Amino acid sequence: MDMSWRLQRGANVGDDGAVSFSVWAPRRRALSVRILDPAGATRAELAMTRDAGGVFTARADAGVASAGDDYAYLLPDVGARPDPVSRHQPRGVHAPSRIVAADRFAWSDAGWRGLPRADLVIYELHVGTFSPEGTFAGVAARLPHLRDLGVTAVELMPVAAFPGDRNWGYDGVYLFAPHTAYGGPDGLKRLADACHAHGLALILDVVYNHLGPEGNYLGDYGPYFTNRYRTPWGDALNFDGADSDEVRRFFVDNALHWLCEYHADGLRLDAIQGIFDVSARPILQEIADAFHAEAARLGRQAWLIAESDLNDPRVIRPKDVGGLGLDAQWSDDFHHALHAVVTGNRRGYFADFGRVADVGKAITAGFVYDGQHAPHRRRRHGAPAADDAGDRFVSFIQNHDQVANAYQGRRIAEVAGHARQRVAATVLFSTPALPLLFQGEEWAEEAPFDYFTSHGDPALAEAVRKGRHEEYLHLLEEGAGLGAWADPQAEETFRRCKLRWESVDRAPHADMLAFYRALCALRRRLAPLHNGRRDLTRVAFDEDGRWLTILRGDPWGAATFTCANLGDAPARIPFADGAWKLALATEPSASAGATVAGGQTVTLPPSTALIYERVG
Repeated sequence: MDMSWRLQRGANVGDDGAVSFSVWAPRRRALSVRILDPAGATRAELAMTRDAGGVFTARADAGVASAGDDYAYLLPDVGARPDPVSRHQPRGVHAPSRIVAADRFAWSDAGWRGLPRADLVIYELHVGTFSPEGTFAGVAARLPHLRDLGVTAVELMPVAAFPGDRNWGYDGVYLFAPHTAYGGPDGLKRLADACHAHGLALILDVVYNHLGPEGNYLGDYGPYFTNRYRTPWGDALNFDGADSDEVRRFFVDNALHWLCEYHADGLRLDAIQGIFDVSARPILQEIADAFHAEAARLGRQAWLIAESDLNDPRVIRPKDVGGLGLDAQWSDDFHHALHAVVTGNRRGYFADFGRVADVGKAITAGFVYDGQHAPHRRRRHGAPAADDAGDRFVSFIQNHDQVANAYQGRRIAEVAGHARQRVAATVLFSTPALPLLFQGEEWAEEAPFDYFTSHGDPALAEAVRKGRHEEYLHLLEEGAGLGAWADPQAEETFRRCKLRWESVDRAPHADMLAFYRALCALRRRLAPLHNGRRDLTRVAFDEDGRWLTILRGDPWGAATFTCANLGDAPARIPFADGAWKLALATEPSASAGATVAGGQTVTLPPSTALIYERVG
């Protein structure tokens, strides 16, 4: 008996060619579905049957409706609306939905079983700016570059249908529909298939804390939102109030939709601190249970990774000890701690950091703030996570938010210079956490990454401009005004964020790319660098000397030793016991020698780092 999950809501094509429609609309007493011909004229209009729970259903025989036809639901006193569970919005977020035959794609990845969590080296990218084409196909064409770089997982910023042609993706309003301008459903499936052919996992960034403001018609159907809680984006989603069961089902279905219909290997859950749920079984736990159970049934390894501002280890702990059961979470503390030291930035949330000790604690304990007072927050923050495995944290020196928000679009190479970027990357790859790179980081891309939108409502566009400035004002340098931010609505803002692939083979970018390839290869080759063992990690540092060392061990006796000078003066750094062979240097002049005996003190030039491996 086939027990596999199938999406029941929306439009589904049966084996006999008939199409069944199902939509939850408890706020409606009557509903019908309009089916359109290719010219947009009405071919049929079918009354739908309502059950006691407010679910409306209808069935269209083959010939009345088929894959490729457009349809809309007719809501009395409201008019035609797209399907909340639309798989495709080919003409935009306000137009009819399109029927998709979900099981007719010819997959070639039957042998793919996913990757162990510890093997993940994640590459975050934005589909619209990663390639000149700005499409799923454009990403697929450059997968050999990512494979040869040495990353193992491609993470797409949100691809759910959003208003206009350009957007970060966090304004998505059709969470089951890959954005048309990127290539739609088949385009994303071809990309997933290509990733697996290259040995790369595919992770999708999904947004379960809000929907975008334009094209969001969920409220016309049912109580998807609640004013009991507020988020930075408005009313929260109704995960724990009256009539919330179908709301919860909507998001559980969405996670399984990406896993099953698109063969995704993981989901990155955006800003879970904006998900409010005081029920006995939180929605995130319910999603995790369903996702992991279905992945196991499919015989695949698949992962849920949270972006969380909570510094709460319960996010990644099993539910039998009171956790939510997610697999990993982003570590903002590591980014902030390292940037505050490397760049000297003390604006906004960086004011809570600045000591080399903070970097060391982020490496050995997961969180810098694990219960103590955080000055910028003006309260205690976090809980201890030192007992949780290192590979349950994702660390980075750049990501979309930090480039665009903290540095007004500027990347670390521009803010701190190439030498310090290499040092920061060396520290990143020497930690027990899973490393994440942001598109173009590997060659010190010079194009900025700004926030951009293409809203159709001028008033909304202006509100976004002003709201963005107010939200991130605390991160601006003193005296900076509204002009510090690129205009989100300007097409030029989007265009200048496109990666400049023509620079990859030119100095100094080619040198940076070679360095990142060496880092990835070293992490893959040396067990201590990828075993995630925080308990076998030792950090030493000197606050005045601004240096840091990281000793990584392995149960079978192997070890690596990283020494990093984060300061502006030469640093004298003592080596750990043992005999050490140089494996990587950020600068040719940084080498303390091809071999070093334990107990020796070496002098490291400013803004340089070394990785040694134990011999003998």
